[in-house]
Amino acid sequence: NFTYCPATGLAKGNERSEFAGWAFPFPGVFLTGEFISEDEESEIVELMDRDDWKPSQSGRKKQDYGPKVNFKKQRLKAGSFTGLPSFSEKIVAQMKACSVLGGFLPVEQCNLDYMPERGSAIDPHFDDWWLWGERLVSLNLLSKTILSMSCDSEDSIQLFPTFSKENGELSPPGSFTQTSACKNSGEEGIGCILSPRLVPSKEVTVAIHLPRRSLVVLYGDARYKWKHAIYRKHIEHRRICVTFRELSAEFSTGGRHEELGKELLEIALSFQGRPV
Repeated sequence: NFTYCPATGLAKGNERSEFAGWAFPFPGVFLTGEFISEDEESEIVELMDRDDWKPSQSGRKKQDYGPKVNFKKQRLKAGSFTGLPSFSEKIVAQMKACSVLGGFLPVEQCNLDYMPERGSAIDPHFDDWWLWGERLVSLNLLSKTILSMSCDSEDSIQLFPTFSKENGELSPPGSFTQTSACKNSGEEGIGCILSPRLVPSKEVTVAIHLPRRSLVVLYGDARYKWKHAIYRKHIEHRRICVTFRELSAEFSTGGRHEELGKELLEIALSFQGRPV
């Protein structure tokens, strides 16, 4: 019932929903279009298709480049991990131009293949945060889709009207309380500003439109407070999602498993890997 606007960082109520004309800040999303060229996309997909795609859940197929992990038991070893694939070296280098990806060192890459004929989808979920760090980076290939964000929290979200009646310009959150002068003036609507509106988080879903060849980064609230999903109805053609993950603090410098983290990064950034 809301759509994320990359230009403003706001989730805006959809026109045909009860939230039309309302918005709220939706932090923790970085989205950039045309991150790679059409030629680069074709080359990457061709290289991927030379390797086997393994059946995965919910009609997806996958290729994994990463350590062997048991998330339930919190066990981890390098296993047969030989690094990220060679074609990712250029993609990772290009990420350095994104301010939000300063110091980002991917230790794992997962390629997911979605097809409408297989009913491919992925249910609302959080990515693990014992092993994986804050930033989740995904490259969206072959077709556009929608990343659907939902929240199970008992909190409420404060909405604010997207336009004041004075000048039609977007107004910042927090400024929407009717003044007493406004209430007493009898001038209905003229210069008067609507009060904020509270809605339960559970009633809100936010659509993040991902164009073909776009790069999206989830961090902060969008990573830890909001679950993300891809629904069947939003897979119109073949789609490949390439997700890169970094290490959590526990496996980074100064963390409890720093040495293992170093070993895994060394393997990952050799860019000589095959799917595990």
